[in-house]
Amino acid sequence: MQTNKLSIAAWIGTGVIGGLLISLGINAVAQRQAPAPLPIDDLRRFAEVYGAIKGNYVEDVEDSVLIKEAVSGMLSGLDPHSSFLDASAFKELQEGTQGEFGGLGIEVGMEDGFVRVVAPIEDTPAQRAGIRTGDLIIKIDDKAVKGLDLSQAVKLMRGKPNTDIRLTVSRKGSPTPLEFRLTRAVIKVQSVKSKRLESGHAYIRITQFQEQTTRDVVRALNKILVEEKSAGGSLPRGIVLDLRNDPGGLLNAAVGVSAAFLPEGTLVVKTDGRIPDAKREFFASALDYQRGPGDALDGLPEWARSLPMVVIVNGGSASASEIVAGALQDHGRAQILGTQTFGKGSVQTILPLSTNAAIKLTTALYYTPKGRSIQATGIRPDHWVEETPQGDLSDRFRIREADLAGHLGNGNGAPEKGSGDAGRKAAAEPPPKPLEFGSAEDHQLRQAINLLTGKPVQLNEAPPETKPKKAAE
Repeated sequence: MQTNKLSIAAWIGTGVIGGLLISLGINAVAQRQAPAPLPIDDLRRFAEVYGAIKGNYVEDVEDSVLIKEAVSGMLSGLDPHSSFLDASAFKELQEGTQGEFGGLGIEVGMEDGFVRVVAPIEDTPAQRAGIRTGDLIIKIDDKAVKGLDLSQAVKLMRGKPNTDIRLTVSRKGSPTPLEFRLTRAVIKVQSVKSKRLESGHAYIRITQFQEQTTRDVVRALNKILVEEKSAGGSLPRGIVLDLRNDPGGLLNAAVGVSAAFLPEGTLVVKTDGRIPDAKREFFASALDYQRGPGDALDGLPEWARSLPMVVIVNGGSASASEIVAGALQDHGRAQILGTQTFGKGSVQTILPLSTNAAIKLTTALYYTPKGRSIQATGIRPDHWVEETPQGDLSDRFRIREADLAGHLGNGNGAPEKGSGDAGRKAAAEPPPKPLEFGSAEDHQLRQAINLLTGKPVQLNEAPPETKPKKAAE
C-alpha cells in the first residue's frame, strides 16, 4: 500500500515538475534558442524525491512550498548572485533601485548558508550601529540564518519603520559573536553627495547607482561650479570621484556616469555570455544609458570631460562601481587610487514570471573596454593607498567575490581564491566608529588631492598582482 502511494505521488510529481519546466523554463528560452532535450532520467529522480517527501515526510507539505524551495535551490546552487524572487522580494528589489525602502541599509550576499555583509549603506541604521563589511550575520532576532535563502533573510531584516531588530554577527578577529540592536527606518539612499573642497577641487561621492544617479551627478557638478565661483575661482581644479563602499546598482546608471566624464560614443563596458542577447557593448551614448524622456546628461558642464580626475575605490566598490572605474582607467581619463575592488563582474538579468514573481539569473560577465574581466578579480588601482598610512582598518578582513563559495570564474581563467588585499594585516585595531568619507581625516582623499596637485602621494605596499589561472589548469 505504501509502495502504491509512493508511486502515485512520484507520478504526480513528474506531472508537476514537467509542467513547471514547460511553463517557466522552455518559455523563457523559446524565443532565443531551441530547447535542449529534457533530461528524463534526472527528472525521474527528481520526481522520486518529490514523491518520497509527499508520501513520507513527518508533516504534510503543500506542493507550492516544495516547488518554490526546489526552484530556489536550483538557482542558489548556480552562483552567489542567482536567486528566486517571490512577489514580495520582487517588489522590494524594484523599490531598492528607486532609492527608498524600509529596512536596515545593508548590501548583502549569501556565503556558506549565512548572510555576508558586502557593505553597509551610509547614513543608515546598519552603519550607525557599527555593522561592517565582511560581517557574517548568523541570527536575525532569535531565528538562525543557516538554512534560509537570501530572499528569506532579507525579508526578515526588512519591516515597518521604528520597529526593533537584533542581529547576531560573527566578525573575523572577534573571539565571540557580536550582538547589535537596531531600529528599522525608511531607507532613503542619497545616491550622490558632493561638495567643493578647500583645495578648489570638485568632490563627488556615489553611494549607489540608481535611476536618478546620472542626473544627480550633473546637478552636483553644476552646484560645485557655483560654489567655486562664489569662492572667487572660475573652474574647479580637478575632480575626485569617490566610489568607496558603493555596492553597485543599475547598469545604465554606470554607463551614464561614465559618459559624464568620457567623450561621447566611447566604449564603456562589454558583456559576454552564452546567448546572443548577452553579447553586448555599451557606449557613452544616450541610447545605452537613458531610461525615460530627455537626456540625463543635459546641462553637463564641458569641463567634466577634461579636468584632471582621480577615482577612489576600495574592497567595497562592486559591480557598477567597477564598471565606471574600469572604463575611466582603460581610457586614461582618470587615475585610480585606493585598494583592490570587490570583483563582482557578473550580469544578473531579472526574468519576471507569470505569478508576479521573478528569477534573478546570471547571464553574462562584464569586461572593461580593453577586455579585462572584472569577475572575481576586480579593478586594481594605479596608486595603492590604504585607509591610513599604517594600513587598512575596516578593509583588512573584507570578503571579496573570489572568497564567496560557488563564485564564477572570470572568463579568462579563475583567479586564486582570496586574491587582492583581503585578509592583509593592519597595524591597529578598527576605530570605534567608521571613517567619514570626504572628511578632513580622510587619508585616501588627501592623497587623491596630492596626486591632482603634483605633490608626493603616500603609498602603501601593494600585494603582488594575482594572475588568473589558465583555463587548462
